[in-house]
Amino acid sequence: MISSFSSSPEPALDVIHRSRVSSIGMEHAWRDPSHEGHAAASQRSNILVSRWIRNDGGSLEVINPGNTAHHCIAMNLKCTSLSFAHAGRTLVRGRVTAGAIQITAPSVPCSAVFESAADVLHLFVSQQVMGECFEDTFGRSHTGDIRIDDPKLVRDPALERLGQALAVSQSDDATLGKVFTDSVSLAIVSRVIARHFTVTERKAREASALPSWRLSRAIDYIDAHLSESIGLADIANSTGLTRMHFASQFRRATGMRPHEYLLRRRIDHAQQLLLESRHNVLDVALSCGFRSQAHFTTVFKRLVGETPYCWRMKANVDR
Repeated sequence: MISSFSSSPEPALDVIHRSRVSSIGMEHAWRDPSHEGHAAASQRSNILVSRWIRNDGGSLEVINPGNTAHHCIAMNLKCTSLSFAHAGRTLVRGRVTAGAIQITAPSVPCSAVFESAADVLHLFVSQQVMGECFEDTFGRSHTGDIRIDDPKLVRDPALERLGQALAVSQSDDATLGKVFTDSVSLAIVSRVIARHFTVTERKAREASALPSWRLSRAIDYIDAHLSESIGLADIANSTGLTRMHFASQFRRATGMRPHEYLLRRRIDHAQQLLLESRHNVLDVALSCGFRSQAHFTTVFKRLVGETPYCWRMKANVDR
């Protein structure tokens, strides 16, 4: 069980008496640093760092029930072959290269069958550290607990370099080694937080439709400026959004691009003028924001199916 950590406040003497030591504990069981006494020192920073190494190339099945309080960031330090299951679903079956990273949220059981030698670095990160890294990265507190539920393998050169630096770190001074381990560990967590929430927030923005009040503003602006030369930036500014965010959200709300909607509104207004006024086709075109009769006729025929003149003649006959 990962949740059972040693209460010993200091590294074991048989570890620190060597001239050069690592502040990373060695796991006796997969994803379980609790057996290594000196790993408990990391608990004071709310990040536990440990390493699981097997040199045997035979088949080995390992199971971990998950930790109720910590995310586990697993960083593969060498190529290995395995089958990895997350919450009962197989995510990986085959060869995994060095540098691959996998994140498991609290209370999620995992299992694996290793078919070759392996070397994996594990960071067990408390909710407190996750929250602090989020606030440092985005300048605001996160509402509620942070939970990274995407278990897919990640490839990130920056994370890979940090993990390798952590794995090979050694020091003559146990205190300095601990400071280095803590610093690099926090850098890893901050990078994971930044990657996850930047992608998540971008997807949320892309997936959302334009709210009804913003849509009303955009439509009102378009209707009030049909005879003028307006662009995407003008319409977006009327809603208080950038062009990129406005265009994507407008399309999700209406099913049309802003430019297409603008053209349709101009043609709708032109049909109204053709029916209710005696203006000629050129005057109608200019009144609806078209710079030439030819352009107006092309767009009108594409959207209505007939030229403005023919449509007006038929519509007047039918009235």
